[in-house]
Amino acid sequence: MSLSLRDQLLKAGLVNQKQAKQVGKDKQKEQRLAHKGQVEIDDSQKRAAQEAMAEKAKRDQELNRQQQEKVEQKARAAQIKQLIEVSRLPKLTTEDYYNFVDDKKVKRLSVNSLMRSKLSNGSLAIVHHGGGYEVIPREAALKIQERDPRRIVLLSEPTEEVDGDDPYAAYKIPDDLMW
Repeated sequence: MSLSLRDQLLKAGLVNQKQAKQVGKDKQKEQRLAHKGQVEIDDSQKRAAQEAMAEKAKRDQELNRQQQEKVEQKARAAQIKQLIEVSRLPKLTTEDYYNFVDDKKVKRLSVNSLMRSKLSNGSLAIVHHGGGYEVIPREAALKIQERDPRRIVLLSEPTEEVDGDDPYAAYKIPDDLMW
């Protein structure tokens, strides 16, 4: 049979019988006074455990928030990808190029004259997609801009076709003029 801690300490000679009895009496007295409400019970361990639980709950909430943000970010990326793939215009292989600036570098995209005019007047936009660029309609570009404005490379402000008080309205711009 195993011995209690008190018996082990007595057997080892670390305490004597008188000290063991005194500790037992003190413990019983403290329990009796605690029952009557005369002595405050030492609840530092309880408080420490409650603080640890509160801290753990706080950490768990932060982790859940971060995971939720990651899920939302993935969902936005999937929505953007779907918007681009559904609304993109087919790529052209022409000798006519549209030059634009992306990240302080001049890039170019193969376009025809109709696409050039629509890119200039804001009906079409250029976006990043899959390591390249895609041309999409303005409505899709605005939806993408709500979700992630960094994906938009070029989105011109819409311009009016003919201004009534334009002093140069009488002068015709040549069709073959390249900027």
